[in-house]
Amino acid sequence: MREHDFDFDLPERRRGKRRFDDDTPRPTRRGRLTEEARGLLAQQRADAEDAIGDPLPEGADRWSTWGDGDLGPTPRPDWLITEAAAVDYELGPVKTGKEADVHLVRRSLPGSDRTTLLAAKRYRSNDHRMFHRDAGYLEGRRLRKSREMRAIATRTTFGRNLIAEQWAVAEFVALSRLWTVGAPVPYPVQRTGTELLLEFLGDDEGAAAPRLAQLRPVGPQLRDLWYQLGAALRALASLGLAHGDLSAYNLLVHEDRLMLIDLPQVVDVVANPRGPEFLARDVRNITSWFAGRGLPVEMSDADGLIAELLAEAGMG
Repeated sequence: MREHDFDFDLPERRRGKRRFDDDTPRPTRRGRLTEEARGLLAQQRADAEDAIGDPLPEGADRWSTWGDGDLGPTPRPDWLITEAAAVDYELGPVKTGKEADVHLVRRSLPGSDRTTLLAAKRYRSNDHRMFHRDAGYLEGRRLRKSREMRAIATRTTFGRNLIAEQWAVAEFVALSRLWTVGAPVPYPVQRTGTELLLEFLGDDEGAAAPRLAQLRPVGPQLRDLWYQLGAALRALASLGLAHGDLSAYNLLVHEDRLMLIDLPQVVDVVANPRGPEFLARDVRNITSWFAGRGLPVEMSDADGLIAELLAEAGMG
């Protein structure tokens, strides 16, 4: 599936559609490399390395994959290393999940002190993939080729691979759009096939930021996180989106800031017939968590927040 075959947005919304201006920064799209093309590129790199006698530095696992796929939005963060001479070091798993695993990667530029940590989210191979809830989320997303639509509907091997890439594309596009409007999400560095490289939310030693579910915030801290959550959900709704699977397990608290993660199932509230249902479920799930931690009843009004978000999405 090429990037331009996946259309997440409708041409227009029924009401209140919020669109990017023509000069709004967007992710750079280069299309999907076939396995043959990837192999050829890898061989070309290997030949070039042999020709100049410049093997990978000791301990490195690969040369930087920057430029092989879709690139994150501009302006890019200062910490991002984009030189082709950079190398990646695999530091181990951060999280395992049903659909994807997250690994810690250190990208460094040899001969300099420039280094950064990245989270590599890799959707699992076809044999292990468990997209058991995909049908409802995929409503409202369009593929232009009837062959691909049939493959997805019948869940052939090809169709399941397309679904995996749809998840990756949906997450990358959503993160790019949200980061551009200032929403609290990790910067999406690049997407190559079903691998996403993301800003690592954690410390310099590689310890990941805690999930909200791991914390026991009380008093002012609890209220502050609630206000941050409301702002994040409004940012999503302003783009006509809902998280689709929101809970205290896919919210991180990084340097006192609440961060949204795990957005492959992001839902277009208008285009998806079940969009309002997904949005309402998100709000009720997370409101229940905050209420259980002592958030005052007058603040944790799920129905009021749902109505506000639907209005923000142009459905109120």
